[in-house]
Amino acid sequence: MIDLKGSAGDRPSPENQKSSVRLIVVLGGKNDIEFLRRISLMFHVNDESFPNLSEYENNGELIFIPMNGGDVREWAARLAPLRCPEFHVFGQDVGLELEIRRDAVKQVNQRERCLAVVARKRSLENYLHPEAVFAARQVRVYFEDFDCVPELAARELYAKGARERPWEWQSHRSQRRMTNRARQWLNTDAVDHMTVDLLRERDPDDEIRSWMLTISRFLASE
Repeated sequence: MIDLKGSAGDRPSPENQKSSVRLIVVLGGKNDIEFLRRISLMFHVNDESFPNLSEYENNGELIFIPMNGGDVREWAARLAPLRCPEFHVFGQDVGLELEIRRDAVKQVNQRERCLAVVARKRSLENYLHPEAVFAARQVRVYFEDFDCVPELAARELYAKGARERPWEWQSHRSQRRMTNRARQWLNTDAVDHMTVDLLRERDPDDEIRSWMLTISRFLASE
């Protein structure tokens, strides 16, 4: 009979096991992950010294983890037992929620080989350029740093369909569903239409570029 469990001597001890993972990137959700994957490709095509994150992900050297809501402070030390470098990006917010996110950043940054930042804008969609949004769905959407871009895009796309019922008459459930659909294509199709020049207009302080450089340093370290 084959012993499927094996003996203790046949199994490597935890300290002898070496993971190929160089970095864990923690983001708000799956749409943020899509944004960062695709914007990294944009940087890489323009300058090969920037990493294409999808390649590192496919090679098992990088792992994306979505927080998917809840108290962000719960993620400050949740992954610590893995003893792997971490990079966290939290969206901007106001009031108490902003203080909670800043507190989470402090906790992460106290840990060795871990770094967290709070974005200067409400969400990653706010770094998109209106021209990229238009190229994705042929709707004109203009927004500021703290507007809900997916809702604005959903409203414009809805209005483009020449609906008889105005947006305001739609149920909250329908509005939320259309907003979530817009969030998906904004973080995929619209990001695919971004260029370095368009991003520079929306991000003159090179915030996202600094994130990519940080990730690059993490991936290059042993």
